[in-house]
Amino acid sequence: MGFPKEDLDLVLVPSGLLVMFTYHIFLLYRYLHRPHTTFMGYENNDKRAWVESIMEQREKHNMISTALTVISSNTNASIYLATISLTLCSLIGAWIANSSNNLFQSEIIYGDTRQSTISIKYLSLLTCFLLAFSCFVQSARHLVHASYLISNPSNKVPVSSVEIAVIRGGELWSLGLRALYFALNLLLWFFGPIPMFMSSIFMVTILHYLDTNSKELNQYGSAGSLTVKKSTSQQHV
Repeated sequence: MGFPKEDLDLVLVPSGLLVMFTYHIFLLYRYLHRPHTTFMGYENNDKRAWVESIMEQREKHNMISTALTVISSNTNASIYLATISLTLCSLIGAWIANSSNNLFQSEIIYGDTRQSTISIKYLSLLTCFLLAFSCFVQSARHLVHASYLISNPSNKVPVSSVEIAVIRGGELWSLGLRALYFALNLLLWFFGPIPMFMSSIFMVTILHYLDTNSKELNQYGSAGSLTVKKSTSQQHV
């Protein structure tokens, strides 16, 4: 008695998603408690030093112009990816509305090709793109707020407020990218549960390599020293 191919989706798809969720929960724990071991924590150290340097030398016109250019480029990237995510959501919605389309119900797809399962695939993929769109829009919002704070002529703007806006913008950018990574796995699910599961394993392997940081944090005067001191104390906890 062979294993029904329809049951593969019940085994491989949850297993692939579990692998992805487990990895990202582990990454979140490291980011919150041992940020120096993640590349995002490494980047945040550089961002804090950049913000402090900008705020200390904000009297220079060229410095403010350079800072706004950097913020603007990041904002444009977030808006661009948000536009792509929203466009893909619209295409998926139009595809769902076309009930006569049976491309992914072919016999060459080794897995569950029932209409109910196809609908779940579409809705899951649509959810990931909507989440990515929301994260990229919020990332752009925080970066725009950071540009207002940097260009504020008052000298009473707290450096911590600018740091929070810049770092949160970067965190939401990362969340949007993670949603796109999940969307890629769910897209491969249309071609069967086996490609989806293999993609999850491969993606976790690549992401672990990209997210892990083994370098010492760069020191930039007071900003770098504070960050290194904080990360070192967290390492001994």
